[in-house]
Amino acid sequence: MRKSLGLLGVSFLLVLAGCATSSQQQNMKSPQINRISEAELARIMPVPVTALSLDEVVKLSQAGNSAEKIIDKIKASNSLYDLTPSQSIALGQQGVDSQVLDYMHTSRELALRNSIADEINKREKEKRDALEKLKRQQLLQQQRFYDPFCRSYYGFHPYGYGAYGSRFGSRFGLGTGYARPWGCW
Repeated sequence: MRKSLGLLGVSFLLVLAGCATSSQQQNMKSPQINRISEAELARIMPVPVTALSLDEVVKLSQAGNSAEKIIDKIKASNSLYDLTPSQSIALGQQGVDSQVLDYMHTSRELALRNSIADEINKREKEKRDALEKLKRQQLLQQQRFYDPFCRSYYGFHPYGYGAYGSRFGSRFGLGTGYARPWGCW
């Protein structure tokens, strides 16, 4: 009898603990993730600008110019290339130095990182501005209901009389008074 009563008590406690833990997990929400749409991604991605064409790069390489000189011309023209792997292999087979190809890829990656970082910074600034606006609205809402000429909070009064008015003598007021407990006048 005692054994079955003890077993029943332990099982009751386990069921009670199981119910308590499951409700905590159900109340937790996963964080909201804002995904980037395809249109936004197309706007964020830097557009390749080829002021110095790939054919000109091949001609400069075949003419015997050094890799540093070709890279300087690419920098001066502010060219940005979006090369596929097959295009890179074809350019390498046509005589373009690997340093030039590496620079083309690293400049593209750097432009991608900078544009994404700018977008992240813009979104974070918008979130901070929205949060600051919400805080200001809440503060304004709080101040709208606070009248500086009324009784102050917690029963302390800034005037020289108590909670029951000036008829009962000059003193520091503590208490709410019974005549107007919820309002000012």
